[in-house]
Formats: sequence, structure tokens, C-alpha cells
Amino acid sequence: MKHLLSPLDLSVTELEDLLNLARDISKDPKKYSHVCDGKKLATLFYEPSTRTRLSFEAAMLNLGGSVLGFSSANSSSASKGESVADTIRVISCYADICAMRHPKEGAPMVAASKSSIPVINAGDGGHQHPTQTLTDLMTIRELRGSLDNFTIGLCGDLKFGRTVHSLINSLVRYKNVKFVLISPKELRIPDYIRDDVLKANQAEFIEMENLEDAMPELNILYMTRVQRERFFSEDEYLRMKDFYILDKSKMALAKEDMYVLHPLPRVNEISVDIDDDPRAAYFKQVQFGVYVRMALIMTLLGLNNKQI
Repeated sequence: MKHLLSPLDLSVTELEDLLNLARDISKDPKKYSHVCDGKKLATLFYEPSTRTRLSFEAAMLNLGGSVLGFSSANSSSASKGESVADTIRVISCYADICAMRHPKEGAPMVAASKSSIPVINAGDGGHQHPTQTLTDLMTIRELRGSLDNFTIGLCGDLKFGRTVHSLINSLVRYKNVKFVLISPKELRIPDYIRDDVLKANQAEFIEMENLEDAMPELNILYMTRVQRERFFSEDEYLRMKDFYILDKSKMALAKEDMYVLHPLPRVNEISVDIDDDPRAAYFKQVQFGVYVRMALIMTLLGLNNKQI
């Protein structure tokens, strides 16, 4: 039985197969509308979520399956002190596959070790967010045609941003991907990503604070919000939250074919004036997220080769 706890749980070949399946789904979603008839997805969300939780639910419903679960720790037996290990043992009796989001790093790994159904990490603390990474990779590949030979700027909260950490882990496996890490000093990329991922894989990267200086060189700009829920001090959050704001004047510095991605939700870091720019791809990302999660559910349930 296979789980998805990290984007590295899929080899490059397996990832290519999954993205090809997601592309085929995107062309004709109705063709897959009965693949998961009789199957159940449990969504175990100990943290608030809109896009990820509803995207998983939409994916399973689009496949003909059904959904059960909870949307906060307070609405589960965690509020009574139940452990993750016990929760997953119970859920394994009800569902065929589950997606778990948890504020503690490693919680989905604990669940996977005790589960009798596939476990998908839907975000654990500031650690990993593999299905967002699959979404990001699909978006980049669909827009550019390849996951090789481009320069990506990652801007904003690089310290706590699990989407950034997961994406870097995946992109270092591709050819000639250059990283521009744009953040204030307080929110720089953690040492374990800089040293154990970027340097260890001999990836070309540069760290800088000024977004305007980076813009002309980028093929992809990946904006992130400053995450209020990760800060210990409200004053510190308020000081950092508007450090970067992408607006029309900054977009004017970019290449005509540079695309802007964002895992969402946004706060102030992308002006709504950018939404109509053809290079703004963050809402396309949302749609790709449904297709890629459909493909992932099929793959983990062993239905990716099912005759359609």
C-alpha cells in the first residue's frame, strides 16, 4: 500500500505518469465520473482549509465516490484527547483512502504507520504540502510545456511556507532549474532546505530581498502570503505581512511570458489589479489542483489503469 507524505514519495517517472493522467482527466473529466463508484474518501482536517479540503472533496465526487470527515480539530475526537494513531485506526474502518491536514509536523507519517488505508498528507505544519506541489508542477508543465530549464522566483514567507519547501524538494530533480529566493531576512529559507536540498543537489540559487531586482530574470514567480498562524508575535506578523505586494508596476518589469503562481489564500501580496493579466495563473492552479488530486486518488487506490 502506498501513501503520499512527501512529494519525493513519487519517483520522477511515477510523477510523470500521474501528471499525464491528470492532463487526460482535464481534457475530459466526465470520462472518469464512475472510476471510484462505491469508494469513500475521509478528509481529516485538524487545521482550517478551503481550497485543499474542497479540492479533495470535489476530486472524489467527480470520480463518483463519496466523502466523509471533519474540518477542524474541535469537531473531532481530538478535542477529547484522541491520538492521531487511534483516529486513523477508526477511520480505516469507514473509508478507503484519507487526506489529513495537521498543525504538527510528522502527524500524517504517524497516521500512515498505523493505517490500513492510503494516507495523503494535505499539509503538516510548516513541513510539507505534497498535493499542492503536484498542483504546482502540473501548472508549470501545462503553461511552459516542461519542468526543465527555467528560473523560478519564490517570494514571501520562505521560512514557514510548506508549499515552498515541498516545491523546492521536487524541482531540484529536474534539469537546469534555477531558484531565486526572495524574502526578508526574518523569513529566509530554513537551513535544512538551503543546505540539505539546494546545496546537496548542486542547485543554482540566489537569495535576495528586493523583488523588483529579480523580476526581469524570472520565468515563474511563486508568491506566498506571510502566515499569521505561524507567528508567535502579532506585532511581528503585522510588521512583516505587507513586505511584498505584487502590482502592475512590478509586473511591467517582468517577461511577457512570466507566469505568476500562488498557493492561495492571498491577503495583500498580490493586487487584485493583476487578476486580469494573462500571466496571472493562480486561479488556473486551483482548477489543476482538482485534476491532479483526482489522478492521485486513482493512483493510490490502484485504479489508474482501470479501463475507462
